[in-house]
Amino acid sequence: MTRKLFGTDGVRGRANTHPMTAEMALRLGAAAGRYFRRDGSPGHRVVIGKDTRLSGYMLENALTAGLTSTGMNVLLLGPVPTPAVGFLTRSMRADLGVMISASHNPHQDNGIKFFGPDGFKLSDEAEAEIEAIVAGDIPLAQAENIGRAKRIEDGRGRYQEFVKTTFPAGLRLDGLKVVIDCANGAAYKAAPEVLWELGATVVTVGVSPNGTNINDRVGSTHSQTAAEAVVAHGADVGICLDGDADRVMILDETGRVADGDQIMALMATRWAAEGKLKGGALVATVMSNLGLERHLIAQGIGLERTAVGDRYVVERMRAGGFNLGGEQSGHIVMTDYATTGDGLIAGLQFLAEMARTSAPASALVRQFETVPQMLKNVRFAAGARPLEAAQVQSVIAANEARIKGKGRILIRKSGTEPLIRVMAECEDEGLLADVVDGIVAAVEAAV
Repeated sequence: MTRKLFGTDGVRGRANTHPMTAEMALRLGAAAGRYFRRDGSPGHRVVIGKDTRLSGYMLENALTAGLTSTGMNVLLLGPVPTPAVGFLTRSMRADLGVMISASHNPHQDNGIKFFGPDGFKLSDEAEAEIEAIVAGDIPLAQAENIGRAKRIEDGRGRYQEFVKTTFPAGLRLDGLKVVIDCANGAAYKAAPEVLWELGATVVTVGVSPNGTNINDRVGSTHSQTAAEAVVAHGADVGICLDGDADRVMILDETGRVADGDQIMALMATRWAAEGKLKGGALVATVMSNLGLERHLIAQGIGLERTAVGDRYVVERMRAGGFNLGGEQSGHIVMTDYATTGDGLIAGLQFLAEMARTSAPASALVRQFETVPQMLKNVRFAAGARPLEAAQVQSVIAANEARIKGKGRILIRKSGTEPLIRVMAECEDEGLLADVVDGIVAAVEAAV
């Protein structure tokens, strides 16, 4: 079964525009409720979390109406990180978890992600079945079987207490000054509180959400604000989360950024040395830098590559028995602790290494030399298929021949936005720029 509503990370779009309308959220809620109540038995429950976007109120209410209309009992968590929904779905014995967020996107966008009873994101097949239910007539519950809705006041606190258990018991963060950038998003309370309770001196950035400032010049995709705070406050390290706190970037004491590849390299090397790296390999996507692959091979560690999207990383981890994976963009998945990327837990693992070794962040964030990489995006109109144009395919083939043996090219359609992403890696930076610009020009002409 094919999917049209769902992308690589749930359903996403501009708020109040299809498919991110109250009407569609209601139908999605009803369809998901019907999918998880196929046996018709009572007592099913769903937890719903959200980030701090203004449109979250609208979508939360619509989803609640749809879910209760099919007999699901709804537990409302309020603003919590995406990984908290995965954790609480399993912890509270719910049949379904829902996160309302568009992650690192601007406030005008929003999205809906579903988690199964095991706390993991739904499979492509399950999402396709829910889509099929959305497209038909959705049977509603009898009047006496309509579900109830209840607000859970301590959901965030439960998650925070769990997060602290992932930090080594014998370590504290006393003496470390940490800048935490919460992107005015879902972790604006949870992250600073956890760091403070573990002993850190905390400097906060992006902890004043107003509904429209999520990811606005703050967060993992806009780390300059946090970098300036690190330098200004003489901090030892900076941690930048995105809007729903499932990804992280680390800043050293000079404000220099380390992406997910560098963090995964550090963790994989450390876990392998301790005999904790299951399967002897790291799982990453095709976007991860070639330098990471070379570094791991030199350490005797394997690298398993997947399609882009943390859900595909998790699927490969579960299928192969691996416990560490993630994306260059900062999704770090540690299945010993969490069912999805968790920026706060990943940040704590980095801080634990600082506390354990007494090494400065700058000594830990540069695990390998990156191969020069360039990524450019081309926006296209709905319905356009620029990658199918003969001229585009010809230009791509020609440039693949030019770079063969010196690097690689990766071209893909974004699963969350109407973008064509053109990425290449090559030691020859002149050739790298020429190849990317040539392909981008061809795609733009086709668009």
